[in-house]
Amino acid sequence: MAKKGRATRARTASPVDDLEISLDRGSPIPLYYQFAQHLESAIEHGTLAPGDLLGNEMEIAARLGLSRPTVRQAMQSLVDKGLLVRRRGVGTQVVHSQVKRPLELSSLYDDLDSAGQSPATKVLRNEVRPAPADVAAALGLPEGDDVTVLERLRLTHGEPVAYLCNYLPAKLLDLDTARLEATGLYRMMRAAGITLHSARQSVGARCATAKEGELLDDQEGAALLTMRRTAYDDTGRAVEYGTHVYRAARYAFEFQLLMRA
Repeated sequence: MAKKGRATRARTASPVDDLEISLDRGSPIPLYYQFAQHLESAIEHGTLAPGDLLGNEMEIAARLGLSRPTVRQAMQSLVDKGLLVRRRGVGTQVVHSQVKRPLELSSLYDDLDSAGQSPATKVLRNEVRPAPADVAAALGLPEGDDVTVLERLRLTHGEPVAYLCNYLPAKLLDLDTARLEATGLYRMMRAAGITLHSARQSVGARCATAKEGELLDDQEGAALLTMRRTAYDDTGRAVEYGTHVYRAARYAFEFQLLMRA
């Protein structure tokens, strides 16, 4: 009679197996961080796609010659960034890549489109209203002058990433809601012959209000990045004032710093 052996579970293929992962064990950079950087790069470039399951941590650790705690720490760091999620009974799954946006005069729609992030827009408000004092000051208009008020939700891969409020002089251009949902605001401005030249911009951070949490599919008090911008055309005229908030787990601003001589 054949001996009863221990049941063996068939190895499940993982998309991590297809990655070229090189770890420098002589580096002062921790191995978990090196592995996490490989995973983050694969997510950012689409090699690991939303919905991909990363597989069994023990098998990944064995393949890479790492300890299971090292692999778990690497994955947890990406869970904390919002790139992975742990689902009970499912495993660790890719959610989406973080949007990394350079600080330059460009629209969020254009940046997402060029990065292959499948941008979509939901217009929440598009109407002409008297300008309040802060908006009038930013646009160089008398308080109470008519401005077009836009409120939009920007999504990538079907998930909300930013809540955008914009104000423009009412007579600047016709802002059709259907076109706003099909393309970006700056693209519409360029198509109307408006040449954007420069902007004044400030970046900050705060916690989400209840309304913002609901719109962004996040919790009240969740971390948000904020941006306030006034854009000018090539004649020096203020053509747009925007106040935007972004989910911090999904979004980052990138800076290039130069040494001053």
